[in-house]
Amino acid sequence: MNSKQFYFSLGRPFSPLYSLAMHFRALLYKKNYFKTHRVSVPVISVGNLTLGGTGKTPVVQYLARLLQQNGYKPAVISRGYGGESRKPVNIVSNGFELLLDAKEAGDESCFLADTLPGIPILTGVVRKLPAEQAIVMGANVLLLDDGFQHMQLARDINLVLFKTDVLAGNSRVFPGGDLREPVTALKRATTFVMTDVHQENHDRADQFASLLHAKFPEIKTEFARYEKKRLVQLDSNDTLSPSELTDLNQVPTYGFCGIAHPQAFQQTLKKQQLNIVGFSSLPDHVEYTDQRVATLLHKADKVGAEALLTTEKDLVKFKEKTLPLPLYALRMETKFDPTFDQYILKEIQR
Repeated sequence: MNSKQFYFSLGRPFSPLYSLAMHFRALLYKKNYFKTHRVSVPVISVGNLTLGGTGKTPVVQYLARLLQQNGYKPAVISRGYGGESRKPVNIVSNGFELLLDAKEAGDESCFLADTLPGIPILTGVVRKLPAEQAIVMGANVLLLDDGFQHMQLARDINLVLFKTDVLAGNSRVFPGGDLREPVTALKRATTFVMTDVHQENHDRADQFASLLHAKFPEIKTEFARYEKKRLVQLDSNDTLSPSELTDLNQVPTYGFCGIAHPQAFQQTLKKQQLNIVGFSSLPDHVEYTDQRVATLLHKADKVGAEALLTTEKDLVKFKEKTLPLPLYALRMETKFDPTFDQYILKEIQR
């Protein structure tokens, strides 16, 4: 039994209480005892039912680019998890320049700001406040990152993501399991999205999609896959510059990451035919203190590494840090079938 399973076993007696509380909260919103704020532009929420990562940030990236390429002016609204700023509205990026760093705004928000030029990124705990500010700045579509449980802000498209290799975990509600809410909460969704679908798990994705359809026949399911693009590296100006995967083919490289499912990134690296000589799994949203960086460098030195490789989300935390080894990130992008694009654009046009 791993530590996660151990803590879930301790929390299992309290799951029904938490489940009832979340169900009651949703009911209060449905009956309008808790007010839902509707803004003047369409809102697309990207969220999940489970704890941990399901690929929300890459899907937000994909949607932002899709909307931008089709003439819209999207903005991303996030809670800013992991950021130290407690202001009601934090403008991480105005679309042209990064205004806050990862320590202030959170790693995912800065990652989005670095990779989505021309698209404002705003954070705030009460998300209707940065939402309204984004509209003042010119946004005509809002992307609500990790918004499924944030019912205070009305949305027009409600995407719920499931990571194919994790699905619904043990199907119990926190603190006895992986679910943030009871399964009945999925009735609020407009679309389910199975993320990180590939050849080895496609049958698993199909089976879970069939199960979802049996329980929620009116809600369709889409599949998303990841495609590796290239390497990126922080240049001397702390901006992301592209490199080719072949640049690391023969170089002993030490991999690391601080994401919700580090084993998935480790498996991805193994498929790239790179010379990975070691790997460290760190906690999600980890802070790269001087001590932690020193430990990573020591481990890399022990195995003879001549380069470091991580995720883009981790890479943005190394701005203004000087390292003795070159640091790269593997750029991965989400891909959908054209029918998904058509669905999103059609719903927005309404």
